[in-house]
Amino acid sequence: MAATDLGNPSRVRKPLYRHLYFWVLAAIVLGVVVGLVFPAQASQLKWLADLFVNLVKMVIAPTIFCTIVVGIAGLGNLAKAGGLALRTILYFTAMTTLALTIGLIVVNVLKPGHGLGIKVNEKTAAATLDQAKASSEGVTDFILSLVPKSFVSAFTDGQLIQVLVVAVLVAVALASMGERGAKVVSALDTVAKVMFGVIKVIMYAAPIGAFGGIAYTVGKFGSQVLTGLAFLMGAFYLTCALFIVVVLGVICRLCGFSVFKFLRYIKDEILIVLGTSSSESVLPRMLVKLEAAGAKKSVVGLTIPTGYSFNLDGTCIYLTMGAIFIAQATGHDISLGTQIGLLLFMLLSSKGAAGVTGAGLVTLAASLQAFGGVIPAVGIALIVGIDRFMSEARAITNVIGNGIGTLVVARWQNELDRERLAEVLNNPSTVDVDALMKAA
Repeated sequence: MAATDLGNPSRVRKPLYRHLYFWVLAAIVLGVVVGLVFPAQASQLKWLADLFVNLVKMVIAPTIFCTIVVGIAGLGNLAKAGGLALRTILYFTAMTTLALTIGLIVVNVLKPGHGLGIKVNEKTAAATLDQAKASSEGVTDFILSLVPKSFVSAFTDGQLIQVLVVAVLVAVALASMGERGAKVVSALDTVAKVMFGVIKVIMYAAPIGAFGGIAYTVGKFGSQVLTGLAFLMGAFYLTCALFIVVVLGVICRLCGFSVFKFLRYIKDEILIVLGTSSSESVLPRMLVKLEAAGAKKSVVGLTIPTGYSFNLDGTCIYLTMGAIFIAQATGHDISLGTQIGLLLFMLLSSKGAAGVTGAGLVTLAASLQAFGGVIPAVGIALIVGIDRFMSEARAITNVIGNGIGTLVVARWQNELDRERLAEVLNNPSTVDVDALMKAA
């Protein structure tokens, strides 16, 4: 898709009520009101958010598969694809390590759990710990989990990392088939266009999903947050904000653009994630928006799906802060060496974690079980009640980190149209996402 096709600077501005972010924001405000006024009824509305997220997830796997195959084929040679993959993994590993470290530093400085002396309710932790046991894996298990049991199961099990592996293998095979392979790539490009058309229709339900998600959160948990836990939430939100503004802000500046302009550009996606607590709900839109911002399709197609498995910055911050908070609240002193060991373990356990509500809590529980002799795993019960409030910040930070990471890798790969990026960030109205998803 040529850069000139990605937006129309002369396009007439749409009225406010025709923008998706307006209706999502209105739905979020309405959800807060309903949650506060009718908490019992609001706590039953989670299914609206789940329905919307499931609708999006239904088309994510085929969309990602087609996008990756077409993208890698568009690189022209496998050596270039290998270089892109290596740069992507190196960047994401560096960023998640940094996110884990920042979370560790902040929780040790602020000490949100210090002196609380909270007694743990083991029954509250039971369900989460059982789920963590079922999903916990070592290095060997993690490597084995990269490969699906069958070609079809990569799509039916909802594991993006497996879809990524299958797509790369198919792309490599097609690249060696010459003209016959080019015909298949063209067909997959058409399928991708169909998927984006479906996603455009599904996005009309985004305000409903946001309303249900916020109403449920406020109605069910709004009155149950204790002072000590509110301090933890505040510290976590502050850390995520600092990571975005300072760390990602510096990276953006080094790459020649403003983090605040980028946040304005993806404000629709941020609001959708805020309402649904799921970063996966905006994955297809991020693909379109980043390509429209000047990143080459091949880079976007490989980097964004990889980031959803390997670059969960918000989740990494949550893991270290949550673990040390539990240690502080239950009166356990953790040595620096043990904290570094915990960080290294979480560096692995965070990979492949889904961008869906609840995955961060389960991953944290699994990490605590691995260090059960140092931090009581049942301490997960302390933050079960507020996990939903923290999941919004996790998911938003994940989305922002992956979006910026894609532009950084594209710049590193010399596949970023910097003039186009500057134009789009200075005037986001030049990009009509609905039109792009129709003609993607």
